[in-house]
Amino acid sequence: MTFHPWVDGYLTTLLSGEGDNEKMVLHILNQTKNQQMDNETTLREFMQSVWNEKNVANISKYLAEEYTVYLDNADPWEGKTLNVNEFETRLNYTFNSFPDIHFNIQTAVSDGNLVAITWVMTGTNTGKIGEFPATNKKIEANGTTIYHFVDRKICGHTQVYDRTTIMKQLGFIK
Repeated sequence: MTFHPWVDGYLTTLLSGEGDNEKMVLHILNQTKNQQMDNETTLREFMQSVWNEKNVANISKYLAEEYTVYLDNADPWEGKTLNVNEFETRLNYTFNSFPDIHFNIQTAVSDGNLVAITWVMTGTNTGKIGEFPATNKKIEANGTTIYHFVDRKICGHTQVYDRTTIMKQLGFIK
């Protein structure tokens, strides 16, 4: 009996010889559950170590060689595929603007090679954001991110967050 847990997002099996179908199904479900738990654990560690504790040296522990960013069209990172060094540049851009940025994960849901989280982001703007000057104002905003995994490494994310609230809190819009 050979198991192939995920192909294009569908649970599939290739059976060879005789076997106990109930045991096979339980084995596949356990493998899938363990992988989902591993992905969620990896994501929580990544958020704590890399984002909250600013340990950029740990990026390669969590990220695949290529990482694709899916955001709204107004974001300069939208649609870009980054290597580990480029992802570090992206992090440092954020850390320079908000050195105390922190993500508090509210919920996490795993499904196959995806882990979705809702979060509350807080921070203080002490550095430039593009052409906008530092405001020294605090922000707090909600968001949702779906992280994509390949071989238990994070290979990208799809994200929506309350950008309008952040812009208002910083005083850039009314």
